[in-house]
Amino acid sequence: MPAVIDESIKSVITEDDLKGVQPGSQLLVKADAIITPAAADLIRHLNIEIRYRSRLVATSHNRLIAVGADHGGFAMKEELKKLLGGAGYKYRDFGTYDEQAVDYPDFAHAVARAVADGVCDLGIIVDGAGIGSCMTANKVPGVRAALCYDEASARNSREHNYANVLTLGGRLISVEAMRSIVGVWLSTPEGESRHGKRVAKIMAVEKQYLR
Repeated sequence: MPAVIDESIKSVITEDDLKGVQPGSQLLVKADAIITPAAADLIRHLNIEIRYRSRLVATSHNRLIAVGADHGGFAMKEELKKLLGGAGYKYRDFGTYDEQAVDYPDFAHAVARAVADGVCDLGIIVDGAGIGSCMTANKVPGVRAALCYDEASARNSREHNYANVLTLGGRLISVEAMRSIVGVWLSTPEGESRHGKRVAKIMAVEKQYLR
């Protein structure tokens, strides 16, 4: 699997953004990004594949949401699917499909991979506490997963941190809390450019370790 370098929060892609990128990697950029001539030459030289991602619009209900859970989050995932369907969102269920004991990293990875690969726009994962799934998802390049426990953390994760995966603790919060958290998370847009600059620094740290 080629490395995926996420530069989709930047408006201009320069030669400096490609430092350390390995040949044959995939570069994820926003749909209207400007690629400088020097960067374009380097992209051709390194045989880098360009993939375009549109900026998500918070009020849009035509986004595809990846959902997943382990046995500890299965019941809440089923309630989540009802919430998404009732609100007009499309979703793809990556399992688990019953309450038999399973390993949360398998399902967190599947959801995170779907978001990173552009198969789904956003992801929501539920396990017992939400912590392990968050750790797993954040190992996938291009994913910014956030464990949220109330409306304020949900709003902050989207506005300030541009989170594209939400994790929840199915055994720590109520279904009512899940509904309010998910509602806020899906309706909050990515914040101002000052936040984007900080998120770019997060992604720059990730890029240093992609070898």
